[in-house]
Amino acid sequence: MRHAAGVLALAGLALAVVLFARSDVGALAALLVAAGPGLLLASLFHVVPMIANAHAWQLLLPVPQRPDLRTMTRATWIRESVNGLLPVARIGGEIVAYRIVRSQVERRSDAAASLIADMTLSVLSQAGFALFGLSLLFANHQRSVATRELLMGVAVMIAFGGGFLLAQRRGALVRVFNRLFAGRLAIAHWGSLRFEEALRAVYSRHRDIAACAAWQLAGWVLGSGEIWIALHFLGRPRSAFDAMILEALIQAVSSAAFMVPAALGVQEGAFVLVGAALGIDATTALALATARRLRDVVVFFPGLLAWQRAETRMREARSTGGARQR
Repeated sequence: MRHAAGVLALAGLALAVVLFARSDVGALAALLVAAGPGLLLASLFHVVPMIANAHAWQLLLPVPQRPDLRTMTRATWIRESVNGLLPVARIGGEIVAYRIVRSQVERRSDAAASLIADMTLSVLSQAGFALFGLSLLFANHQRSVATRELLMGVAVMIAFGGGFLLAQRRGALVRVFNRLFAGRLAIAHWGSLRFEEALRAVYSRHRDIAACAAWQLAGWVLGSGEIWIALHFLGRPRSAFDAMILEALIQAVSSAAFMVPAALGVQEGAFVLVGAALGIDATTALALATARRLRDVVVFFPGLLAWQRAETRMREARSTGGARQR
């Protein structure tokens, strides 16, 4: 797995280098310099959809055990940072976030069940957002050369989300996730029945499930604010709908390429491809891709540092004899 991730990272980096080398580097640099602190503001705006996603996950935990929004936001921040920057195939972040939330709730089963349900709903809500983006693209009579591929990708996301949900309903998820997470969720240690009961309890709270999905969808929509702000400061203002099309389709492509660390090259290519469908020149598209990488540095890199601090605190708590919550 690590070897494959390294190869994919190098291939993605090569693609990114080719894209930038074929662009007007001088014009790109001038565009980025002119945008100045505006791109930093666009990066920091990511905190807004992050809070929405944190609240969505919070709703899936039992009311008496729900950690406060600050704790959930910190867990979500670290989760996104690990998945966004490290070669973990977007799984490592879930493990880390689970460990943080687990220490704040009474039962491990409730923490694990809320995480699995959140992941499932996230796949489905993202697929819905991607379909919305494609619908907006069609409504404007603009079609990318990759429209068919994007539609197929969304169909795969929906099928994956549906299969994920079906596996949970049939109780097969315990075995799958114990293997997928290499036993790190400790499902086998505290019993699959307890986990399955906790998962059923989550899905039985229909109002919370609906609210979680709504907040996740709001998070996807709010994420387009980063692109809208960046375009404004780049001197290429576009409508909110265009920003949503870009965000929806680029996120879909990045998720499909989850095996590529940090979506290197894939994200840049997606910006150029989808941008072209909206009449955005390649230089501006690559400037947007660069602004997205700036977000990784400004928001996600500190998240990795926060993860290390959190791990240190948990180790110190165990070493001083603190009772581990179950």
